[in-house]
Amino acid sequence: MVDKIVKDKVLCYIFRDGRLLVFRHTDFSYEEVGIQVPAGGIRPEEAPEDAALREAQEETGFTQFRIVRKLGEVTYDISPYRFEIQHRHVFQLELTEPTPERWANQELHDGEQAPTNFECFWIPLEAAHVLQSGQGAPLGTLLD
Repeated sequence: MVDKIVKDKVLCYIFRDGRLLVFRHTDFSYEEVGIQVPAGGIRPEEAPEDAALREAQEETGFTQFRIVRKLGEVTYDISPYRFEIQHRHVFQLELTEPTPERWANQELHDGEQAPTNFECFWIPLEAAHVLQSGQGAPLGTLLD
């Protein structure tokens, strides 16, 4: 049996006109990383709300986000990709500046690792079942 670490993460749903903002890693195939929503780790001493805003900005390249509401918290085991259990704080965000339908962005990671290249785009909310690593599962809370 493998010991699994628990990490606090954020998961961000950003909606506009019945569509959800998603991205894909352009340096990897869909089979490896799938389609994702902005998400990531919570830094030491960082509030989940601040982490959600930071991750949305880093992964999309846009800055005009606001938190609409916290949808709750869920736990997801991402094994065997990593032997890690993620405790996810799930937020609904609003992006108040215009965006194209598709755009490229690069997350620099504060120089700690090689940059990550993304293609961001909007999908119909009904297609959110394609999200990787259980990211689509909490969307049902929006439909209640």
